[in-house]
Amino acid sequence: MRFFLSCFFLVSFLNVFSQDEDKPKIEPKIKIDSLYREDQFYVAVTYNLLVHNPEGLKQDRFSAGVSFGFLRDMPINKDRTVAIAAGLGLSYKNYYQNLAIINQEDGTHSYGVNPYNEFVSNKFTHYLVDLPIEFRWRNSTYESHKFWRIYGGVKFSYVFSDKSVLDAGEDTYIIKNNPDVNNFQYGVYLSSGYNTWNVYAYYGLTPMFKSVKTVQGESIDMRTMNIGLIFYIL
Repeated sequence: MRFFLSCFFLVSFLNVFSQDEDKPKIEPKIKIDSLYREDQFYVAVTYNLLVHNPEGLKQDRFSAGVSFGFLRDMPINKDRTVAIAAGLGLSYKNYYQNLAIINQEDGTHSYGVNPYNEFVSNKFTHYLVDLPIEFRWRNSTYESHKFWRIYGGVKFSYVFSDKSVLDAGEDTYIIKNNPDVNNFQYGVYLSSGYNTWNVYAYYGLTPMFKSVKTVQGESIDMRTMNIGLIFYIL
């Protein structure tokens, strides 16, 4: 009887001890997506320059621009370091300069390069819808979103609203949605940098205005060049 009682207590002790043992924790396996895309939102802040200007045209103050939108990434190699991207965005651009545009009685507009001492301020403002298409190279991996990049391409734009405001002191000339403005514009651009911060440059291949001339008879072939920073956000 004493022997059976000893065996009973021994089995009970081993059972309690076995319940106190820590079981190994099983970590869930995380599946890494090797088919990642660099789909990105972008924001660009630029200084706007005018090139191919008529004689005497100069800019004053700071002509600023802001663009934002989304780009869809489409890798074309196995390592996914080369890709093509297309997107959609909006832009705001202004230009302080001395090309005066004045309404005429017959509904047309006259263009003249005026000295700065003849007016208080003169500004063009453009609002655009953008369609960028770009070729991409980067040394990214699916494990890190910090990498070097070089993106370049062409951007097609439509000016859906524009305004020029000439403050001549006693008179102010405001022209909205000027029919002489080239609504369809396109140009080439390049961005390069590391992670979020990247330099950006755009050169317009389309004149800002259609076939118009200054009062002096010189054709206006102004184009825009934008230089600044572009930020990519995943």
